Amino acid sequence: MDQLKITEKNGANYILLELSGVINSYTSQEFSNKVYDLIKNTNLVLEMSQVEAIDSTGVGIIMAGFNDGLDNKHKLYIMNPSPCSRQALDDTGFSDTFLFIHSVTEVQ
Repeated sequence: MDQLKITEKNGANYILLELSGVINSYTSQEFSNKVYDLIKNTNLVLEMSQVEAIDSTGVGIIMAGFNDGLDNKHKLYIMNPSPCSRQALDDTGFSDTFLFIHSVTEVQ
């Protein structure tokens, strides 16, 4: 069965979620709850280097979180996406809209 591990860490002006495993309709509940809750109050960094697969449910959560961040004057950053994560985000046609970073030092 697919699993998603989420590790939460606090930074100066952001919260970092380290994601590991598969993001899909079976594993997305905790992920969506965290994204939608946290982006209301602070910048959010999704560290995605260990994501093994992501489906349209996961991509939809990221897109909605990005838009919620704009509404709340916060930013959602995607850090070090794995090749499959990057491909899924590129396939949306909105990859130039997302904020891709390599390090939390790039959070503004």
